[in-house]
Amino acid sequence: MNRLGLHAWVSGRVQGVWFRQSTKEQADGNGVDGWVRNLPDGRVEVMMSGDANAVRLLEAWLSQGPPLANVADVEVEEVEPDPALQGFEVR
Repeated sequence: MNRLGLHAWVSGRVQGVWFRQSTKEQADGNGVDGWVRNLPDGRVEVMMSGDANAVRLLEAWLSQGPPLANVADVEVEEVEPDPALQGFEVR
């Protein structure tokens, strides 16, 4: 399996719109490990690790988010996949 790790920051109307829970549901559905959390500056931060295709699907989903979100930008950097991440959690 080709593994990939991504660290992402999502900006726009992404807090208070079920973004974190929806991200968890998308990750769980695709078997992606990691976490998601709100940041004090209004962005959402996401760490994802897993099968490269599944991680890329989650990355693409972040650009739209849940129905109530209005995503302005997604900044992504590739990181080493973290084998310590098990499951996906909302922080």
